[in-house]
Amino acid sequence: MKMQWNLLFAMLFALVVAIFAVANVNAVSVNYLFGKTEWPLILIILGSTAMGGLIVASFGFFRIFQLQRQIKVLAKEKKELQEKMDTMEKRDSVDVENEK
Repeated sequence: MKMQWNLLFAMLFALVVAIFAVANVNAVSVNYLFGKTEWPLILIILGSTAMGGLIVASFGFFRIFQLQRQIKVLAKEKKELQEKMDTMEKRDSVDVENEK
C-alpha cells in the first residue's frame, strides 16, 4: 500500500511540475562562470527537477546498498550463532545421556 501512495504522490508532483513548467515558457538569462546564455524557463525548471530526482535517487540507492551489506553481515552472524547453539545443544544432550 505504501508503494501505491508513493507512486500517487510522485505522479501528482510530476503533474504539478509539468503545469508549472508549461506556464513559464519565457526565455531567461542564465549566468555561468564562463559566460551568459538565454534558456527557456521550462527547460530550467524541468532540468532542475530531473537533477533533484537523480540526487535523491542516488542517496536512496546508497542507503539500499548499505542496508544490503548490513543484512549480509547480520545473516552471517546469525548463522554462526545458530551453529554455536546447535553445538551446545548437542553437547548438553550428550551430557544428559551420559548421566543416565
